[in-house]
This record gives sequence, C-alpha cells and structure tokens, in this order.
Amino acid sequence: MSNFIEMCLSGDALLDEVDDYVDEWHEGTGATPLHRFLGMSRSEYELWVTDPDVLPFIVTARREGRDVSDVIENFNALPLAARSDGTLKATRLMKWLKAEGLWE
Repeated sequence: MSNFIEMCLSGDALLDEVDDYVDEWHEGTGATPLHRFLGMSRSEYELWVTDPDVLPFIVTARREGRDVSDVIENFNALPLAARSDGTLKATRLMKWLKAEGLWE
C-alpha cells in the first residue's frame, strides 16, 4: 500500500484526506510509526503536527525533490500579502530544529 504523500503525488488522495489516513493508522496495529505511515520524514511530521498548514509545502517539496525548508523559505520570500502567519511559524520551528540538530 502506498503512503499518504505518495497517494497525493499520484493524484489518488487529496490533502484534506490526511485525517482519514491518521484514523486508519489508529485503527491498525500501529507497528509503523505514524510519520512513516503518512510518508513523512520525522522533521516533516514535526512541522505538520505543529502547523497543519505546511502540508502543501511538504507535498510540493517531495514533488520537486527539495527539502521542505527550502520550499517554505522561498514562499516566505514572496511579498508579505502572499504569506501566511503559519509559514512564518513553520520557519521559526525549522530553524530551531536545525539549531538543535533535530532536522533530518
């Protein structure tokens, strides 16, 4: 079975279906960590749990073969009106994770 991120990339799942995948994981054996079940790295998962609005950035990063931090930083370089507070919060979290050596 494909994970959630792979299903999004193939067009077989929508971003707003992530909760269905989390529910499916809870109903299963839970042998696989949730971040792997969803197809996220631990760092991506920590970002998503902190700010669910980063999910489109995670999928974009995977599609483009880039690190999610690069995708968010490029987005934050856009004029202020195009940005959301959520991506600013995610940027601060990424910087902290990197400073603590917790970014994969």
